[in-house]
Amino acid sequence: MSDTHVPKRARALPAQLLAAVEAADVVIHAGDWVDAATLDLLESRSRRLVGVWGNNDGTELRRRLPEVARVELDGVRVAVVHETGPAAGREARCEQAFPETDVLVFGHSHIPWDTVAPGGLRLLNPGSPTDRRRQPVCTYLTAEIVDGRLGAVALVPVDRST
Repeated sequence: MSDTHVPKRARALPAQLLAAVEAADVVIHAGDWVDAATLDLLESRSRRLVGVWGNNDGTELRRRLPEVARVELDGVRVAVVHETGPAAGREARCEQAFPETDVLVFGHSHIPWDTVAPGGLRLLNPGSPTDRRRQPVCTYLTAEIVDGRLGAVALVPVDRST
């Protein structure tokens, strides 16, 4: 997930998202939490949480989170960052900035993104589960790692009626 913006854009995280958090082996948040209470909540509900700070995150979140996170998940090298710059040239720029990375998770735009750079780097932006901006619905991503490779990736629409 990314760009939760609680409590500025939403009062709370959607129940659907919290259920997905509790079911996941690893939860990734690509920044713009806005308040530390959201970080505390996700830390308490996640088996493992990987997060970074975003441009709207203040001193406390920047103290507790890195600007860039790098983890290896069952052989898949994952990097997480909030902002990657303009869409034009993103794949080449990110491939150069994140060598030896298999998957880059990023946020900032609130626009879902799923592409593969020429050298094989997979770029994923989950959109936002709380602030759809110019998108038809709020979203987050789920992904599976199977046999040391990124498997199924699904963009999940948030049901705001619950």
